Amino acid sequence: MRTKNYLLLSLLISVTCLQLKATNPTYDIKIKIKGLKDSSCLLAYYYGDKQYSVDTAKANKDGLFVYEGKKKLDPGMYLLIMNKRKLFDFLVLENEQHFSLETDTLDFNGHMKVSGSNENKVFFDYLIWLGAKQKDAEQCHNRYKVIKETNKDSAKIIQDKLKGLDGEVKAYMTGFMKDHPTSFTSKFMKATLDVDVPEAPLLANGKKDSTFAYRYYKAHFFDNIDMADERMLRTPIYYPKMKQYLESMTLQIPDSIIKEGDLIISKATPNKETFKFCVYYMTGTYETSKVMGFDAVFVHEAFKYFKTKKAWWVDEAQNKKIVDRASKLDSTLIGKIAPNLIMEDSAVGLTPDFKTYSLNNIKAKYTVLYFWDPDCGHCQKETPKLVELYNRVLHSNYHLEVYAVGCISELGPWRKYIREKKLPWINVVDALNNQHYKSTYDIYSTPVIYILDENKKIIAKRLETDQIEEFLKQYEKMQSLKEKK
Repeated sequence: MRTKNYLLLSLLISVTCLQLKATNPTYDIKIKIKGLKDSSCLLAYYYGDKQYSVDTAKANKDGLFVYEGKKKLDPGMYLLIMNKRKLFDFLVLENEQHFSLETDTLDFNGHMKVSGSNENKVFFDYLIWLGAKQKDAEQCHNRYKVIKETNKDSAKIIQDKLKGLDGEVKAYMTGFMKDHPTSFTSKFMKATLDVDVPEAPLLANGKKDSTFAYRYYKAHFFDNIDMADERMLRTPIYYPKMKQYLESMTLQIPDSIIKEGDLIISKATPNKETFKFCVYYMTGTYETSKVMGFDAVFVHEAFKYFKTKKAWWVDEAQNKKIVDRASKLDSTLIGKIAPNLIMEDSAVGLTPDFKTYSLNNIKAKYTVLYFWDPDCGHCQKETPKLVELYNRVLHSNYHLEVYAVGCISELGPWRKYIREKKLPWINVVDALNNQHYKSTYDIYSTPVIYILDENKKIIAKRLETDQIEEFLKQYEKMQSLKEKK
């Protein structure tokens, strides 16, 4: 098993944490640890990037912890936790929920004795063998650090030994999986293995294909893990594997993330729990993402899985909230034409023939759609910065106009601020309350900045003022490259 330290990030869910002990328990796990007495330990399981408590017990004078309950434990990898520190992992399977473990504090895994669970016997055999090899490897690494610069011959010998140890581990794991083909330990073991990438083929020009390794690795990334096995979901392997694929193996643009997210979900679909986890992860992660444009991923997930009522775990009210939220965001995704606004200018209420300004009628190469409030502290910092930037470079160099929407309840302070700060752009307000701009543009706080191109297509959203100029520089550079192609 890998030697990463999986921190106890939280114990958010406690399922029957202090439950009464059942007279006829469905699960009954006895764990005796020599060296521990009068101590409490949590029984927890892995799920996503956290571990969740399912039961707790206090040791008797002999160090015996008894965990039992009327409801079966969900199958997967469990762990024993004392004072927020993991003591050791073990397995709980659907058909093995009555067993005993006995060990001591000197070496939890190495001194483990198992009774009533063939799977855990196999699991700890694997951990004990692997632990010995890890100690050998650690000694070699430490020795190599000391002599790598002063004794290159000895360093080379240590490197060769490390390669040999790596080969031994691979050979052991291959033999283990062959000898225990139906064991969950074998399945877990396989999931920890990386993809073996073959030699790159030669291209027509006789050179090796430099992109082959990446393409092959990505195409076979999930070969070693069953994404539809609910037991794998409750291990420290499933979540990191999915996260690595989406963040490191996928181009970080919404269309690519949507495509690869759907691939992962399709692999998880045969099992309702793994399907639920993957959909929940994709929806929650990208709804709250701080990366501009990633809300498109959330909208896709909401429409594909919630609007179609495939998200079986949410009730009707919650499902409606998610779909409604996605529907609001859908009209202002990057790449879409900004919904038009027709609003009154800052003279409203002073004369009977006040002007109205339509967002669509602004003749500019770029338009900054600026939602602000003169009483908002953040707006009071950002608005003067935007004025300076507008006067210095945006209006002249980028032919940019600002359509500033006052998100106000009173006209007086808004007009006063405009006059005193000499806001040089188009200042408007929804005086007739008929534009529904807060809902349309998802304005739940201020300030909010959208950038539109000359066709009023949204090209950026929710930028800070300091980011506008750099964004436009990069955007124009990209547009120039596209034109040359």
